[in-house]
Amino acid sequence: MRLLFASEGFDEETRRSPNAIISFEEVAMAINWGPQYIVPSETLKTFSGRVLLRETFDEALLRKELVELGIPGDPIKATNPWYCRKKDTETWIKIGESSNKKDNFAVPWDTTKLGNGEYQVLGLMHVWVRKDDKEVVVARQNIVDVTVEN
Repeated sequence: MRLLFASEGFDEETRRSPNAIISFEEVAMAINWGPQYIVPSETLKTFSGRVLLRETFDEALLRKELVELGIPGDPIKATNPWYCRKKDTETWIKIGESSNKKDNFAVPWDTTKLGNGEYQVLGLMHVWVRKDDKEVVVARQNIVDVTVEN
C-alpha cells in the first residue's frame, strides 16, 4: 500500500483526480526508498521482553521518487509511528512513534504485556516535503512477521 497526501499547495483538480493518484501509485512502486526494518541479524524474528524497533529510509531514493512523481521540494522532516497486531487480525495497536532519524526512529516495545504467539509489526514512515509554500507528505509502510516468546 502506498499513501500520498497533498496539502493546500496543489490545485483542487489535482487533489481530487483519481487518475493522478493512480499515476503516483504506478511510478512509486518502482522505487523503494523505505522504510527498511533494522534487526541485529536476518534470523532474529523471535522477541522476548523489551526490544528496540528501528527503521531507516534511503533519502537519495526518496529524492529520485519525488522527481518521478513530479513533487518538487526537499524532505524537511520524517516520523515513524509503530504498530503491532496479532497475526491474522485486522486492528493495529500503536506501540509508539519517533522522529529521531539519527537513532533510526527507535521505539522501545515491551512484549511482556503480550501473549506468546505470532505477531506483525508495522512501521509507517512519513516524510514531509516542502518547496516554497507547498508541502506534501509521502508515506510508506513496512510489515514484518515476528514471534513473541516470553
